[in-house]
Amino acid sequence: MRKFLVILLSALLLISVVSFAKENALEIFSWWTGGGEEEGLQALFKLYHHYYPDVKIINAAVAGGAGTNAKAVLKTRMLGHNPPDSFQVHAGMELIDTYVIPGMMEPITWILKDMGALDKFPKAILDMCSYKGEVYSIPVNVHRANVVFYNKKIAAKIGMDQPPQTWHQFVYYLNKAKEMGYVGLALGDKNKWTSLHLFESLMLAELGPEAYNGLWKGETSFNNTGIKRALEIMKEMLKYINSDHAAMTWQDAVRLVYEGKAFATVMGDWAEGYLKTLGWTPGVEFGWFALPGTQDSFMVVSDTFGLPKGAPHRENAIKWLKLLASVEAQDIFNPIKGSIPARLDADKSKYDVYLKWSMNDFATKHLTPSIIHGSAAPEAFATALMDAINKFVSTRNVDKTFKEILMIADDNGYNTK
Repeated sequence: MRKFLVILLSALLLISVVSFAKENALEIFSWWTGGGEEEGLQALFKLYHHYYPDVKIINAAVAGGAGTNAKAVLKTRMLGHNPPDSFQVHAGMELIDTYVIPGMMEPITWILKDMGALDKFPKAILDMCSYKGEVYSIPVNVHRANVVFYNKKIAAKIGMDQPPQTWHQFVYYLNKAKEMGYVGLALGDKNKWTSLHLFESLMLAELGPEAYNGLWKGETSFNNTGIKRALEIMKEMLKYINSDHAAMTWQDAVRLVYEGKAFATVMGDWAEGYLKTLGWTPGVEFGWFALPGTQDSFMVVSDTFGLPKGAPHRENAIKWLKLLASVEAQDIFNPIKGSIPARLDADKSKYDVYLKWSMNDFATKHLTPSIIHGSAAPEAFATALMDAINKFVSTRNVDKTFKEILMIADDNGYNTK
């Protein structure tokens, strides 16, 4: 009897899988569930429906930001040979090391060639999406990670009429905000990745773009005083964070700025999209500046989508990728998301004052890859470093954490001499 039930259940599962594959559908996996990003995703779905109204879109988004929750769910599906039709993945090592090298993705260079769009994207971005001469994902956007967003009313109260240029100036304003009863720096590290997001920007500030980029090429040693100084600065900045940071997401932290409870937050410019969904106008209620020390750098985060091998609805997935690569889709999505288009020929008139600022800096500043957002290093390194920095938020032990960073770097084959 038990054997019969096992056979019956297996048959039913096979029938359901075959039925799903035959269904005129498109399953898209992402972690876009927060304000700004969810609205941007829905705008893409609406555009897809405009061209392909008969296709049923299955939104398989998993909450938790770019943290380990969504990535773990995706990896389980991919390893279990149950891929979505297309999925969000950061350009760089997150894409290449995790999915391309193990042979889980189809090359899609031909899609861009067919569209005549291969030269419409910056070479540096396409290189991050490529392996051995083949492109494996379509870059939908470009985010800047090293940005401080702040409440302009609070800034006026604490006497900040110009963005701070140095750490001493920034800490001065954080302290003034704290003295006036505000949270100086809003942090929401419930999903863990946000603490490393802050720390990697501090690393960039202390190392400079050339030495920071050299870490990933073996040209710069992790046994560098700049990394230790970054820990010391972070320890200082943690004096001004909200006490309930461990219970908050990044959106919650941004909302503290919106509600007038916090002066500033360090976050990627998806925060700009979220603030706009809350009703704020960039340059009116909120302002921004590059984190002090990183004014000449643009830490790149690029969301991309690729074509998994064995995608149940491959033709619909190809239509999705062609849509994402179009100027129309990028100009619809990015102004909502709070990001700039990956295409070079987008319509700048569609973008607000903040995004124009970001576009100009993207074209003129040093580009540097993010660790936590998957571009700079393999997942094993990023995860281990994220855990170490999360412990540091609690212990604030600079020497111990620096030694741990050196061990993590050494274990992952990076220069520590």
